[in-house]
Amino acid sequence: MRISARNHFTGKVTHMVEGPVSTELTIEIAPRIEIVSVITTHSARHLGLKVGAAAHALIKADSVLVAVD
Repeated sequence: MRISARNHFTGKVTHMVEGPVSTELTIEIAPRIEIVSVITTHSARHLGLKVGAAAHALIKADSVLVAVD
């Protein structure tokens, strides 16, 4: 994956709270260092996100975008 975002962190999904519209996603990027993001539930399902999956957190301004390879 190639992307222009400068703040790019790779980690593992450690926690998910899925709602009907949005899903809260926690990604551990280092021991005891986590990034939490809220994305649409549709996007979480489309990306195949689940606890234990590898994921990337891309931070742009005040937003956190989540991507998978």
